Amino acid sequence: MNNFKANPDNIIEEMLNEIGEKDLNDLYSMIDKRAITGKLNLPNPVSEMETAKKIKSISKENKIDYSVFMGAGAYNRFIPAGVSQIASRFEFSTAYTPYQPEISQGTLQIIYEFQSVICDLTGMEVCNASVYDAGNACAEAMLMGVRLSGKNKILVSSCLNPQYIEVIKTYAHASEVEVEFIKEVNYKTDFSEINSKMKSGCYAGLIVQNPNFYGSLEDVEALKNVEKAPKSVLICAIEPTSTSVLKKPSYYNADIVVGDVQSFGNSLSFGGPYAGFIATLDKYKRQLPGRIVGRTVDLEGKQAFTLTLQAREQHIRREKATSNICSNQGLAILNSVVYSALMGKSGINQAAYLSSKNAHTLASGLKNKGFKILNSDFFNEFVLETNNSDEFLKRMKQNKILAGIKLSQTEILVCCTEVNSDEEIQNYINFST
Repeated sequence: MNNFKANPDNIIEEMLNEIGEKDLNDLYSMIDKRAITGKLNLPNPVSEMETAKKIKSISKENKIDYSVFMGAGAYNRFIPAGVSQIASRFEFSTAYTPYQPEISQGTLQIIYEFQSVICDLTGMEVCNASVYDAGNACAEAMLMGVRLSGKNKILVSSCLNPQYIEVIKTYAHASEVEVEFIKEVNYKTDFSEINSKMKSGCYAGLIVQNPNFYGSLEDVEALKNVEKAPKSVLICAIEPTSTSVLKKPSYYNADIVVGDVQSFGNSLSFGGPYAGFIATLDKYKRQLPGRIVGRTVDLEGKQAFTLTLQAREQHIRREKATSNICSNQGLAILNSVVYSALMGKSGINQAAYLSSKNAHTLASGLKNKGFKILNSDFFNEFVLETNNSDEFLKRMKQNKILAGIKLSQTEILVCCTEVNSDEEIQNYINFST
């Protein structure tokens, strides 16, 4: 063991005698030797200024000048500079937890505003204070459907994001829920058998995504006309930016809407943290996992915010809890609320429009170069057919382009957002062959 000691020798000796060990090496004998470090090979100490210079020189080795055309639930969007500045204010950063409303009004108001924003985007009536991410939201929504219907079978579209599917499978296994997948046809959900299955009364509900994982727009009229058995639910996963230009889930009678606000003011950040949401109808609010913030007035008649419905097991009897989820994604939803306020409805609408326009411009340019676009009705993501996905992606990366996500040996999922310039799109087309 190394020579760094947290206690004086006499204290260490006293503790070892008490537990019946001779020395520290005996105490740590059960630890794998590979986990025990010797003397740390550290350089001599330097000043803060010298450290900053060294770190800056190392950071220059990062390769950050790539054009990004990757999506699949993680989107490279424009974030106004004001988001980080406002989110760093003391009203939010000093409030550790919303349990004590008298010192957490900033945090509580942000959660309340977040719930309001999500309800506006989805057309739903209530929303929770957020969950961990969209996959978690899908799984929790599935359990809501199981509780509401009393059934332990769920229909899931095969066009749902594969990461969400994996989380659903994990939850379903632990909760003894049977998952049945609806096949895809031409990168869309096959609705031919959904009505008969949903009317049978055997299923808790149906989970679909629109736009789906491949970027395809599902048939909203078919969704609207899904005939559900009593108590079964339609659960729809969305990317919130899209709802500013597409039909809201409330249009096609969704009962529960889930998604992620990563694209609302949260950077990619190597994969997190993200923030999922679950919005639903007022009649199902007591089945929502997590917590909900409400607005009221204090003794002086002033506006005040506080936790209202709290269905998590830390607050109520465990057998009555809807979920063991233990937190909400406070910082991520704070960013999303500030982003929403700074962008406004017109700004979000413009971001959605530009994302779709850029994707269709790129798809048309690739078609003209002889490529096949395998799905036609898409929002801002599409499936590109290539001769060899690995070779294509490697060649594009050599030209400073992250060209998409490999789906198969010949298929690539390509995404555009508002940040992809005309020059980047043209470069993609030029370097594609």
